[in-house]
Amino acid sequence: MIRLVLLLVALALPAAQPARAEEIVLGLSRDEVAITATFDGSEILIFGAVRREAPPPPNAAPLQVIVTVSGPLAPAMVRRKERRAGIWTNTEAFEVDAAPSFYAVATTAPLAQVLTATEDLRHAVSIPRAIRAVGNRIAGAGDYVSALVRIREDADVYRLQEGAVDLEEETLFRTSLALPANLVEGNYTTRIFLTREGAVVDSYETVIGVQKVGIERWLYNFAQERAALYGLMSLALAIMAGWAASAAFAGWRR
Repeated sequence: MIRLVLLLVALALPAAQPARAEEIVLGLSRDEVAITATFDGSEILIFGAVRREAPPPPNAAPLQVIVTVSGPLAPAMVRRKERRAGIWTNTEAFEVDAAPSFYAVATTAPLAQVLTATEDLRHAVSIPRAIRAVGNRIAGAGDYVSALVRIREDADVYRLQEGAVDLEEETLFRTSLALPANLVEGNYTTRIFLTREGAVVDSYETVIGVQKVGIERWLYNFAQERAALYGLMSLALAIMAGWAASAAFAGWRR
């Protein structure tokens, strides 16, 4: 009898917990990206809806949506250059512990309006917060992180797309993010945040897989598993290509 009572109490506990007022229901146009010989980039359509247990209060602040896509993390070295004796040389260096190979943020409105600094610190949403630099306490470390962000923004692998998320009737949302041609293989983490008055009310996370296929996959595996043989093969191909070009040029001159 006691076991039966405990079982009924355990089953009743989840139902007794208050349900979240607003939840994300997400969709992706694709959850895998294949890198082939003719790959020149891709576009991911991210769409979804807000599921509600009850309508929001009439005086509630407008709902906002933030979407982030982050590529694999890897350490990054940032160097400072100075002109000495008429020559530009590296003078100082700072290693960032982990930086996304690709990072994009899309929002329904300016990021500063839809997310507070406290929530950004908690969820690491903005581009600078997505970069992990344990040495940030070192004097001047922030300048190196800012330089890394600027360099990768110029390379179009770090993007802030404010106002790029369409939100209809505070229920349906959609956005599209372009992935560059020089994608790094790995899992690309996609996160969606719902916010009101800058506070996160719900979040959702999924993964998009990016990998080489076909001859690209074979060459990559061959180079990793048999590096010496791959180097010899590359050298042989280079010699053959040079000989063929020389022979063709000699024949053309005749």
